[in-house]
Amino acid sequence: MARRDLVELDATAQLVALASRRVSAVELLKAVLARHEQTHAALNAVVAIDLERALAGAGAVDEQRARGEHLGPLAGLPMTVKDSLDVAGLPASSGMESLRRRQAEDAVAVAHARRAGAVIWGKTNVPPMAGDWQTANRLYGRTRNPWDLGRTPGGSSGGAAAALAAGVTTLEIGSDIGGSLRVPASFCGVFAHKPTWGTVSQQGHVPPRPGSFAERDLNVIGPMARSARDLRLLLSVLEDGPLAARAPAADLSATRIGLWLDAPGFPLDPEVRAVLERFGGETAAAGAQVTPIASPVEPEQMLETYLLLLACATAEDLPAKTLRRAERLRGPARIARRLGAGPFSWATAALGRSARHVEWVAADARRALLRRQLDEAFERFEVILAPAAPVAAFPHDARPFEARRLATSEGLQIPYRSLSVWTALASALGLPATSAPAGLTAAGLPVGVQIIGPRGSDSRTLAVAQALDENVRGFVAPPEPA
Repeated sequence: MARRDLVELDATAQLVALASRRVSAVELLKAVLARHEQTHAALNAVVAIDLERALAGAGAVDEQRARGEHLGPLAGLPMTVKDSLDVAGLPASSGMESLRRRQAEDAVAVAHARRAGAVIWGKTNVPPMAGDWQTANRLYGRTRNPWDLGRTPGGSSGGAAAALAAGVTTLEIGSDIGGSLRVPASFCGVFAHKPTWGTVSQQGHVPPRPGSFAERDLNVIGPMARSARDLRLLLSVLEDGPLAARAPAADLSATRIGLWLDAPGFPLDPEVRAVLERFGGETAAAGAQVTPIASPVEPEQMLETYLLLLACATAEDLPAKTLRRAERLRGPARIARRLGAGPFSWATAALGRSARHVEWVAADARRALLRRQLDEAFERFEVILAPAAPVAAFPHDARPFEARRLATSEGLQIPYRSLSVWTALASALGLPATSAPAGLTAAGLPVGVQIIGPRGSDSRTLAVAQALDENVRGFVAPPEPA
């Protein structure tokens, strides 16, 4: 097969080519590396490579296959890993020079993929400490969106999403605490799955600090790919449990879907809304029962609960002086909140970063109540479709967080931190959410949709995603980067 034909296949098809010996693992790896070399100057998606180890691993798979040995489900497949996960020989830098030269073992999720036969050859770029919806850092520089090099691919799994869209890799292990799988997938037009919290081990993910064995609240490790069937395959490996890799797609004619596009205070660009409404109509035409719904929970309470839990979870990543300042501001922040300071204000941030344990317990209790509210929606619908982000990919913006604003297609300005509003529901409540391509804006930029299900229903959201992939809309490759 021609190199370009090979790299355009999804992982499942590449594995078929490997198993039938139409291509060797070494040949496939070299084709992927050639694609990386072709696109790297434009995209800067894969930022660290272990070529010697990868070639040795691919060669070992070829020898095992020639001897007729039993092989794992990913045998010989080249893949990359987000640079917030430790890989033997390529420790997670999380965009920080101080972390790059450590000795590290494979993160648990990476070890699962390697045992399944994957050939891990590179690391994809992230923002510092995986803490932004853009992907740029002083160590490796900026990653660009293959659909428009002047725009971000999203973050924090931005390098992963760009590499997938450009045909540099077919599978990627990413992570998500505030949309870090779902936003880049939406911006680059690929698939991602945020698992139910606790499904995949976080050990070996940075942050938290290297060596931590904590399973951080809200955070998850999950797969990214160019097809829904590939998501199922990789999650079955990462989960190391009962999830079926080859399960059938959902029957759309028997699927009741709630389409959630409205919530007070939740911005949504009109062009993005138009794409999602059209996608909802296409899904209904394919046989599903699609019903527009209001917010399935009280949106303001959900968002405030999420932001406090997020601030508590990530506070240890912040410099000590930032935490001391938050402590000093507790009094003024309480006054500002009583006077109506919004969820993305300095007051909310200060209260979250200086939260007492009793305040976390209260937020956790609100989270439990919100889950009960959501149960009512899932009695009516198998899944909920919602935006993955309020806007399509936006131009690179290096200003400080608080100075950034997102412009909608109508010229309105919305807060930068509102990028988390639509992903907050699944994050706060620990729900599975599969991100899938929904279409393109008038300007030709991808828009993604979240397929959200009850806790533990990962197989359901993935089955619906696969049905949509096969019957409504799937991955479309971007134009070649200039």
